[in-house]
Amino acid sequence: MAPWWGKESHRGTPVVVKMENPNNWSMVEIESPSDEEFLNDAVSKRGRNKNAKQLTWVILLRAHKAAGCLASIAAAFVSLGAVVRRRIAAGRTDAADPVENPKIKLRFYTAIKIALGLSLLLLGFELAAYFRGWHFEAPDLHLDRIYSGFTVRDLFGTVYSTWVRIRVGYIAPPLQFLTSACIVLFIVQSVDRLILCLGCFWIKLKKIKPIAKQDLIDVESGDGEGYFPMVLVQIPMCNEKEVYQQSIGAVCEMDWPKGRMLIQVLDDSDDPTAQMLIKEEVQKWRDNGANIVYRHRVIREGYKAGNLKSAMSCSYVKDYEFVAIFDADFQPNADFLKRTVPHFQDNDEVGLVQARWSFVNKEENLLTRLQLINLAFHFEVEQQVNGHFINFFGFNGTAGVWRIKALEESGGWMERTTVEDMDIAVRAHLHGWKFVFLNDVECQCELPESYEAYRKQQHRWHSGPMQLFRLCLPAIIKSKISAWKKFNMIFLFFLLRKLILPFYSFTLFCIILPLTMFVPEATLPAWVVCYIPATMSFLNIMPAPKSFPFIVPYLLFENTMSVTKFNAMISGLFQLGSAYEWVVTKKSGRSSEGDLQSLVEKPPTHQRGSSEPNLEELREEINRQMKKDSQKKKHNRIYTKELALAFLLLTAAARSLLSAQGVHFYFLLFQGISFLLVGLDLIGEQVQ
Repeated sequence: MAPWWGKESHRGTPVVVKMENPNNWSMVEIESPSDEEFLNDAVSKRGRNKNAKQLTWVILLRAHKAAGCLASIAAAFVSLGAVVRRRIAAGRTDAADPVENPKIKLRFYTAIKIALGLSLLLLGFELAAYFRGWHFEAPDLHLDRIYSGFTVRDLFGTVYSTWVRIRVGYIAPPLQFLTSACIVLFIVQSVDRLILCLGCFWIKLKKIKPIAKQDLIDVESGDGEGYFPMVLVQIPMCNEKEVYQQSIGAVCEMDWPKGRMLIQVLDDSDDPTAQMLIKEEVQKWRDNGANIVYRHRVIREGYKAGNLKSAMSCSYVKDYEFVAIFDADFQPNADFLKRTVPHFQDNDEVGLVQARWSFVNKEENLLTRLQLINLAFHFEVEQQVNGHFINFFGFNGTAGVWRIKALEESGGWMERTTVEDMDIAVRAHLHGWKFVFLNDVECQCELPESYEAYRKQQHRWHSGPMQLFRLCLPAIIKSKISAWKKFNMIFLFFLLRKLILPFYSFTLFCIILPLTMFVPEATLPAWVVCYIPATMSFLNIMPAPKSFPFIVPYLLFENTMSVTKFNAMISGLFQLGSAYEWVVTKKSGRSSEGDLQSLVEKPPTHQRGSSEPNLEELREEINRQMKKDSQKKKHNRIYTKELALAFLLLTAAARSLLSAQGVHFYFLLFQGISFLLVGLDLIGEQVQ
């Protein structure tokens, strides 16, 4: 028998071989012990050189794995740094300038350095006081330390003591009052959100859902055997070359009698290439048997509201009972009308049936994942609860079916705000119409993938409601709806969710919190900074449980977006110039799985009076234009407000270390980093 030290010291995979004859054998693998079991076995048998060698091999193996992990982390950080440097170098501070002046960019970076220098100077001032032994922790101040002994005799002591007296007597009291007011608003808004979540839980528990009066029987009948009213389908679009095919193709494939559905493609494009592409797509589907028309306005006023208003003025609209609206990037399923229109049957009080949105690019990048959390809560909780308990919610502008009579009685589409969808919903509710929200009917669309596009979208979504509130408040007060509905619309729908939410989010977490680090006499409790926001974020993320790993980035990003939302709210409330800004959200043209591949593509039949050579030349010109667009360089924006707040928060985070405020320090640190990333446009895709 060979000595034990002559045996191999490494471990392999043990097997048992069974052989009856050379042609009949089998091999069975035995589960090997884990590293922990192996390590414990090696340690338990002390005094044996064999186990010492095995222990050495295990330690070396784990050290090798750790070294590999550290190397990969280091490589990831190096790669991230290279991306950051590249994107900062491509950054622009003025989107209006196609080629930015290098001098302007240099001045901008100089201004950033000056702001950072001032922040560091203030921090250094506090550090000097700290190391002199002047530790002031709110709310107990020991001013006698300043005036005692030698400390007040030097210039620094005199300046600092004057600063302390000013902040104690004049800065801290109003700051503390504002802090307390924001905390009260924060609690009220949190209670409202909690009630909405409880309502959603009750709907889930009781399995409550709107039920149509009658199911459709045969889509090809349309002669009394089923409920197939006349439906007008509208697709408003403007210069959206990336997505027009998806929406037109999906709508033309909807399962509804062709003779009872008319599709209007409402093209507001001012780009001749886009106009021709959309015309050809409409002609192709018309040749395939679709009942579809193309409309282009000569006078393009009123944005989307003006486009829809113009379309509703057509003489043939009087023959239709309902109108379904889809934005250019929306792709309804074939059974969309069969699942929405029946809810109008035998229910003359219903004016709107709204479906929820789903997203084809929800996992494209971090920005789209964070948007998914917000929109999932909006549809799953806000829209569903409001639709079930009070039959009212804000129309989402698309993926909905309106009763044309409800639109006409409410005054039709108006161009007075940038949220024409919310405007018509409020006026319809004041006229007594009820809304139905279908959480189980989805319509696919696309999320903005760049922060610039998302920021402009959010600005419009938060400035428009404040414009509308100013215009609708007298009508709401004078309306004949119940007092409870008036309270819900004025306080909950407008004030709490559209005004108070962005106000306290920005004021409390972006202004008051960092200021309390330099004015410790005004205090902000840790439960306001940490526990309630964490709880609210958890509630927000419940409708999208797969997004739970992103709960911390979501909380930080929402606070970062409060700058844009607060600015939009103020501009809408006081009718500033940016309140009327309307920018079509940039699309990338991502399709759902198999949506376009499943559509039958037939060569288009050309219209009379057009020659084949001209069309071929036009197609070549379109291809050249599209190739030129694809070769455009991408860049990212530099956002000054976010960067300024990043410096303020990071400086306040350093200051919080002096007073040993752990929760405040971590919140300020990570929130400052979040503002820095957004300010340098390092989240989402770059724009062309």
